[in-house]
Amino acid sequence: MLDIKFVRENLDEVKKSLSKKGHEYDLETVLKLDDQKRDLQNRIELLQAEANKLAKEGQRSDRAVEIKQMLKDLEPQLIEAKEKLFVELAQIPNLPAEDVPTAEEGDKETYKWGEIPKFDFEVKDHLELGEALDLIDMERGARVSGARFYYLKNELVLLEFALIQYLAGKLTKKGFTPMIVPDLVKEEAMFATGFFPAEKNEIYHVNPDEDNLYLIGTAEVPLASYHAGETLTYEELPKKYFGFSSCFRREAGSYGRDTKGIIRVHQFDKVEMFVFARPEEAWQIFEELYMINREIFEELGLPYHQININAGELGAPNTKKIDTEVWIPSQNTYRELTSCSNDSDYQARRMNCRYKTKEGKTEFVHTLNDTAIAVARTLVAIMENYQQADGSIKVPEVLVKYTNFDVIKEKK
Repeated sequence: MLDIKFVRENLDEVKKSLSKKGHEYDLETVLKLDDQKRDLQNRIELLQAEANKLAKEGQRSDRAVEIKQMLKDLEPQLIEAKEKLFVELAQIPNLPAEDVPTAEEGDKETYKWGEIPKFDFEVKDHLELGEALDLIDMERGARVSGARFYYLKNELVLLEFALIQYLAGKLTKKGFTPMIVPDLVKEEAMFATGFFPAEKNEIYHVNPDEDNLYLIGTAEVPLASYHAGETLTYEELPKKYFGFSSCFRREAGSYGRDTKGIIRVHQFDKVEMFVFARPEEAWQIFEELYMINREIFEELGLPYHQININAGELGAPNTKKIDTEVWIPSQNTYRELTSCSNDSDYQARRMNCRYKTKEGKTEFVHTLNDTAIAVARTLVAIMENYQQADGSIKVPEVLVKYTNFDVIKEKK
């Protein structure tokens, strides 16, 4: 949520920043609604002050009765005006940072690492490898749950557990608190994080007439709301968490794209980093987060590059986002595996999460999030980049101590 005071005082700057997204936003309507709200507030405050004065003077008059009736009429109008302003303001995304490319410019590569693997045999995709080695069962997944569901089996399950153990150790050493989070959340949590209203069609809604809960698409949602409504101290910031969760996405409108295998599925596991920070340290932490992505993929030995996402593709809460894309041999291209976002105070305003400054003032925190690993896609990248001529798959050296095997071979 943007600060309406900032929008009013910096209207040209806000318009210019939002224009980078390639869309038009009706800021005039937002300001008009804010004017109506402010006018009603002023009228109510003046009437309340007059009523208090009459009460102190002990006067019972027609004017006191008139004021009471006027307040009775105006207060519901103020509530309605606030609700209308809130709805309209919620539609406005965060402002892109200065160095974010415009929608017309497109994404910009910022870093690249690793050599693209060259194979002297015909490359198989992850599903071919998974079926041949009895690691993935899409057919039974579809039979039990429908399209884009799957079973992981045998060594691939152990490889997932190895990835999670590897990450848990790394992130704990870097000062992150480990969390296992709820997979179901209330609507307020989805709104606070910025997924609603923009991405509501992507989220599974569970028992709307009873529980009225939503399945999360990322641990970012429950992690962000962990301190909703709280005021943190200056000294306890930054607060760093990493959360493991299953994630659920409807993938609405994506039919026909990446339907083969486990790249674009309805359920997958993920490890997500989330940070509550003081405003002045947020950009430094943003850099620290995407540097962790580099460290992870270099230790896994997976070729990757990082891109500065253009303004038109930023999520509603993002002021800047760096994606890490890893090389997928069967597709002969890089594919997104992680996203690192600085969301400034956009989420904090929605969830009312603040902190006390050194001077004792109360201000909104800044929030940042970063995917440490989207497990299914990381497994795809490992399987394809580490495939061998005999159809086996080598295990990245950094994971061997967790798996207790260094190669996945065909079952005898």
